[in-house]
Amino acid sequence: MRQHIVYAFGNLGQSGFYNALSTYFVVYVTSSLFANVDETVASRLIGVITGLIVVIRIAEIFIDPLLGNLIDNTTTRMGRFRPWQLIGGTVSAILLFMVYTGLFGLVNVNQTWFIVLFVIVFIVLDVFYSLRDISYWGMIPAISEDSHERSVYTALGSFGGSIGYNGLTIIVIPVVSYFSFLFTGSYAESQSGWTAFGIIVALLGIITAWSVAFGTKERESALRSKAQKNGNPLQAFAALAKNDQLLWVALSYLFYAVANTATTGVLFYLFKFVLGQPEAFSIAGVIPVFTGLGASALYPIINRYVPRRYLFLGGMVFMVIAYLIFIFASSSLPLVVVGLLFFYLPATFIQMTAILSLTDSVEYGQLKTGRRNEAVTLSVRPMLDKIAGALSNGIVGFIAVAAGMVGSATAADMTAANIHTYKIFAFYTPLAFIVVSALVFMFTVKIDEKMHAEIVEELEAKLASGEIESEDAKDADLVEENAAEGAAARK
Repeated sequence: MRQHIVYAFGNLGQSGFYNALSTYFVVYVTSSLFANVDETVASRLIGVITGLIVVIRIAEIFIDPLLGNLIDNTTTRMGRFRPWQLIGGTVSAILLFMVYTGLFGLVNVNQTWFIVLFVIVFIVLDVFYSLRDISYWGMIPAISEDSHERSVYTALGSFGGSIGYNGLTIIVIPVVSYFSFLFTGSYAESQSGWTAFGIIVALLGIITAWSVAFGTKERESALRSKAQKNGNPLQAFAALAKNDQLLWVALSYLFYAVANTATTGVLFYLFKFVLGQPEAFSIAGVIPVFTGLGASALYPIINRYVPRRYLFLGGMVFMVIAYLIFIFASSSLPLVVVGLLFFYLPATFIQMTAILSLTDSVEYGQLKTGRRNEAVTLSVRPMLDKIAGALSNGIVGFIAVAAGMVGSATAADMTAANIHTYKIFAFYTPLAFIVVSALVFMFTVKIDEKMHAEIVEELEAKLASGEIESEDAKDADLVEENAAEGAAARK
């Protein structure tokens, strides 16, 4: 029970940290970072900083598997994953605090040096956050080999993450406003308010990361101890390429993630330009809070009676219904709310099933190749989310321009052609992606709870019999062979 609580608490801080790093850091940059800089220069610097963030995020897509390989090859007394919770959580928290101070005011002293140092600090910050994120999800197969127990840990992580991510959205403005008033006498956003916010998030990040580092325990099972060494990145990638179940799950999830992020990225346009009620957009923020918390708590209970394969495909059916409502009833606020319920309710089930399928593919890959790539395998999902996020950024900008939903335009300015263009890219295309995702999962993903249990049993038997030889056994055979050759030479 203690380890369950600690694991859930870990993602509370980690998800809140991610929200502060991705969403609210951009808000801070555009509102307060350059408040004391000439307006013309400030506009140019905002463009430079936001552009650099996008470039760094895209580049990070290709770094995550390398970081996973680094974690997989870590050998310490604390285990493979917990050291990176400690190191990644601490370093990333310190650097987050630094960027929320404008690098201790350097932005107001020398903008050129600020840009140079900002790039360095943000890259290092992103790398160490990724090390924490990958090691957090990557440790699930190291904590338990039981498929249901893994679903419990995944649910707990999702539960804590939902509280942390959405909870930060609730407190950010009150926190920034309070500390701005405390230091400036005004409730308007200020550098001091955002610095205080950065300190709070950084402290939460350190506390939750340390709780996982010192409050969890990796199991040293036969499957892990007898696995071949993970090797260099090329060897790890070669092993992943042979893991067909991992690749099919990843492809299915990628179609889902692109559809999901493309739609959520332009939901505000639905309220502002189609419904003409932008003030009602808060509904789209409240619904996922409650559906996420409820679904993550119920998932392991429902999964005892319903195989996760059906939870994934059932979730896809819910999303299809949601898109049909958005397409044919987008002018009715009550029906749009119903559509949002169908859209957000299955999201946790779909995402958790994908995580668990990727987790169980660790043993599947080990059975096929002899290599146990835990962190590299679990780095695939964050990488797919980042690919989808990068595509979403481009999609949002394209839809806004193509549908004329820019500048001072209002719902009254929208023509039938504008609305149709919006629906094509916001609903019709993502709906097609959801259908493809479901079909890929249905016809290619074979690994489930029963198959995973059989794989674990077969793997244990083959490792015990020596049919799958561990790296240590290979080293022993090599030593014995060299000794025999030396004895023969002496004779």
